[in-house]
Amino acid sequence: MRNLFFSTLILLSVSSCSDSSDNNAKTCNMSKPGLPEWASDAVLYECNIRQFSPDGNLAGVTARIPRLKELGIDILWLMPVHPIGLKNRKSSQDDLGSPYSVRDYYAINPDFGNKDDFRNLVKTAHEAGLKVIMDWVPNHTAWDAVWMEQHPEYYTKVNGQFTAPLNEHGGSTGWDDCVDLDYGNPALRKAMIEAMQYWIREFDIDGYRVDMAGLVPNDFWQEAYPALDSLKKVFMLSEWQDEPGHFSSAFHVNYGWKWKDVTKDIAAGKQTAIALDTLLNFLNNHYPAGYSQLYFTQNHDENSWSGTENELYGPAADAFNVLMFTWQGFPMIYSGQEDGLDRRLPFFTKDPVKWGSFSKTPFFQNLCDLRHHNKALRSGREGGALVKIPTDKDDRVYAFTREKDGERVVVVVNLHKEPCEVTLRPDEHTIGSYLNLFGASTIQVTPDMQLNLKPWEYLVFTNKLQD
Repeated sequence: MRNLFFSTLILLSVSSCSDSSDNNAKTCNMSKPGLPEWASDAVLYECNIRQFSPDGNLAGVTARIPRLKELGIDILWLMPVHPIGLKNRKSSQDDLGSPYSVRDYYAINPDFGNKDDFRNLVKTAHEAGLKVIMDWVPNHTAWDAVWMEQHPEYYTKVNGQFTAPLNEHGGSTGWDDCVDLDYGNPALRKAMIEAMQYWIREFDIDGYRVDMAGLVPNDFWQEAYPALDSLKKVFMLSEWQDEPGHFSSAFHVNYGWKWKDVTKDIAAGKQTAIALDTLLNFLNNHYPAGYSQLYFTQNHDENSWSGTENELYGPAADAFNVLMFTWQGFPMIYSGQEDGLDRRLPFFTKDPVKWGSFSKTPFFQNLCDLRHHNKALRSGREGGALVKIPTDKDDRVYAFTREKDGERVVVVVNLHKEPCEVTLRPDEHTIGSYLNLFGASTIQVTPDMQLNLKPWEYLVFTNKLQD
């Protein structure tokens, strides 16, 4: 569903977990579920099924799995596959509706195909070495959902009336095409877990991206995760942020909305590169050790509602895509980015990507290869901590290194619209010879290294590029 957090991030001070309230301190000491071993160096791809192929269906995705494999994708996130409600649609009745208004948790949207098509997609992905996660919408359903007819007791009532979903403060979300589920009802909790188990058991999916996960009580996720994980080791991605207890109890990765907001501000000249330092300090103090967030410059909400990559980042887009892959988190590519998509894909109607020459594919392949082959860029505890490299232009140039078991990357990015002459002051461990990821040459990182950087220029050096 659409991001609730559109406001600009202003971080004036941070406190460590030990300085937080008793509840937060206890939360920070919780141990989150360990990542599946195949996930630490994974690259995610969000597939907008409706817009991904000319037919806009599951078969259209299946046919293109070899291309996604060649791109370097490891985890394929499918937007909701379920039938969409007809009642109270937000747009005209001629529109196809929001994929996040689920009518039946046990069925496939007939516009996308059938269960055999879905089973074939998962099987084909697995044969290619890709994992598949489903988009899951646990907080609400369509007004004409199967459960509304069969189990009205599953739903929230306010003053005796069913209600559209409420936000975390008890106010309206504006999602009037949906109706809120009541997690105070143990029967609803049991039914939701069983529905999630069904897709793992029957179709061998590998996990879930959970829509607005924080609107569902944390203790439900503490109950649900072991039940899912008992079937197979699953990957859990939470569309939520800033609740360490929620993150620790059931999810491996949560959303980096603040990163998205800060990077858009820097691209627009509203903040400087120093804002990334402030954000990193906040994350390191607020989350448990080994946390991971999902970073992106585009997803279905950003693209449909906020703007294309070009609209949001302009000439800075590739600089922030480099940071997306090299910061402490999980990188994600959205449908069409590998082809330089420069238009908004509609949310309620079908208007597929017009695929061209895949102009951005080599760029993303380079970054995917680096993530796969250099331990420093792994996520969570498996990767290296981000260590800033001091410069004489910290308000413009963001320079850092990450190292794990002797494998190291060095990243230098001019986060400004003007050229910049900068001096880097790396420590003794960083000094040495590296391969230039986006060039044919090697590079020597030296004490007081001087660089002349073009606007939004990025440099990525590595001492290990392949096994």
